Amino acid sequence: MSSPQVALLMGSKNDLPKLQSCVDALIEFDVPHTVRVMSAHRTPAEVTEFSSNARDNGLKVIIAAAGCAAHLAGVVAAHTTLPVIGIPVEGGPFKGMDALLATVQMPGGVPVVSVAVGGGGPKNAALTAIRMLSIADADLARKLDEFNQRQHDKVMAADGELQAELG
Repeated sequence: MSSPQVALLMGSKNDLPKLQSCVDALIEFDVPHTVRVMSAHRTPAEVTEFSSNARDNGLKVIIAAAGCAAHLAGVVAAHTTLPVIGIPVEGGPFKGMDALLATVQMPGGVPVVSVAVGGGGPKNAALTAIRMLSIADADLARKLDEFNQRQHDKVMAADGELQAELG
C-alpha cells in the first residue's frame, strides 16, 4: 500500500468495533490509510507530534474518534492545518452526547467537521474524507459516482419490491 492519505486516530483500541465501518469504507475505495490509537489526555505529546508532522508525512485528512470528554479531534485540529473530521464515539453514561458536544463545540479558528454519534457517523467520516480527496483525484470521484449509483439502485429496488408486495 502506498503512503497513507488518511489517518484514523482513536482514543482507545476498544473503539475499533464501533469504527469498523470507517475502516471498511476507506478499504472499499482503495484509500491508503493508517489506523492508530492516541489519546488527547494520556498521550498528548504523541498526538501533538503526529498532528504537527501529518502534512509533511503525506497525510491529507485526519479522522479522530473519541468518546466521553472527546478532546482528540480538537487537539489534532489545534496542531495541523489539514482537514480534521471528528467522530464522537457512543458510550458512557451519556451515550455519546458528551462526546458529540465536545467534538462539535470548537472555538472559531480551530475547525473540526463532526459526524453523527453511532449509526452512520463512522462511515460518513470516511466518505467525507474520500470526497475531500476526490477534489484532486478523478479516479476517486468516479468511484464515488459509482457508489452513489449503487445506493440509488438499492433504494429503487427496495421501492419496487415494496410496491409489488402491496399490490
